[in-house]
Amino acid sequence: MNKVFETAKVIDQFKLSEGIYDLRLRTSAAEAAVPGQFLNLYPKDETKRLPRPISICEIDKENGILRLVYRVTKEGSGTEEFSGYRTGDEVKILGPLGNGFPVEEFRDKKVVLMGGGIGIPPMLSIAKELKGKCTAILGYRDANSFLTDDFIDLNTKLVLTSNDGSLGIKGNVIDGMKQADLSADVIFACGPTPMLRGIKAFAEERKIICYISLEERMACGVGACLGCVCKSKEIDEHSKVNNKRVCKDGPVFLAEEVEL
Repeated sequence: MNKVFETAKVIDQFKLSEGIYDLRLRTSAAEAAVPGQFLNLYPKDETKRLPRPISICEIDKENGILRLVYRVTKEGSGTEEFSGYRTGDEVKILGPLGNGFPVEEFRDKKVVLMGGGIGIPPMLSIAKELKGKCTAILGYRDANSFLTDDFIDLNTKLVLTSNDGSLGIKGNVIDGMKQADLSADVIFACGPTPMLRGIKAFAEERKIICYISLEERMACGVGACLGCVCKSKEIDEHSKVNNKRVCKDGPVFLAEEVEL
């Protein structure tokens, strides 16, 4: 993996919806990036030593630009700092990190993307790679949605769900797939663990190949600290136990390989 540690330049940033920000960075990391990977961003505040991992939403290799869509968290002032960046500002980054979704392997198959909350942005990079030839089921808490127009611009078939029913189908992304009566050769998914647990069980029941991107708190982002392990079927060569490092071995896993 060709990752770089460098100072990236902010091209643009704006607020997408409540608490959700859209950041464009010019960085040489774009050259090697693939859908499903992430960047580590380092706060300028020296009291915050750990970087913040943010999934890659869109990749523009030609212009060397990565798009990151992230949520400002209440407990973390690092993302709050990032939300104040403006055009011309600089930020230290490390990436691209982790592995990605095996998009090329399923390019001619029936692909369904499932994204929940801040797990939606990585799905856009897959849809773009597939030139919109897929179905995206996006799950929101309520009508406070984001990125839907981007999927529509790619001519992606779109199914929207919300927990309270104020947008699209009431329920989660699995409810969306059932009510839309969709089938799939493969599911690519990203979102909170309870959602992924349900998707894994659904895929196993329907005998659908499923790849999931796990959300975990990460410290180093390169697999050294073992702070983001998940239980796995196979023994990890690094830790010698049935663990996988989400930042290094993932964040994308074949669903059947990990326990949720």
